[in-house]
Amino acid sequence: MAPGGLEESLANLVVVDAAVGISNGDDGATTSSNEENGGVQVTSFTEVLDDVTLHFQIIRLQKQIYAWIGCNSAKFGHLYAAAPTRPLHEIFILVIIVLLVDGYAQNNAVSVTNILGGGSDNAGSGIARRIVLKTGLNVILACNIPKNSPMLEADAEKMLVQKLINLGYAMPKSNGSSS
Repeated sequence: MAPGGLEESLANLVVVDAAVGISNGDDGATTSSNEENGGVQVTSFTEVLDDVTLHFQIIRLQKQIYAWIGCNSAKFGHLYAAAPTRPLHEIFILVIIVLLVDGYAQNNAVSVTNILGGGSDNAGSGIARRIVLKTGLNVILACNIPKNSPMLEADAEKMLVQKLINLGYAMPKSNGSSS
């Protein structure tokens, strides 16, 4: 390495760091965002619950969220994809309703598939489905929560959803009810 090369590399690292905008929140979460590259935002945090360490990472892309939940390790776990879905006839009805009324009824149809390992009965598929319902965004979720730990699954989901709400990713709840 040329003399002064290390100092130049460190100076470049600081410039890159400043461009990405890494910050540590009051809650211990690390958030970085790069608005110039399509608004990518990365948030990482860890919670300890009854001697179990849960690690979380949320990557917010333009119209989707990638989330990872690690239980007691940095293992990747099973990978799920979930997205809001609508039957074709419902889309036509929705267009008519939007034209006639200011607003539309929310649909609870979500498609979930496992991409890597796991199945529909694993913890991650249910969490991915409910995150889509709360955010309206496509979700990719990696999760290594043990299969027969419903309380741990519920607590991990609650922590993840709370962070998504704090970051402003959740959809506002509708005031009216449909009959």
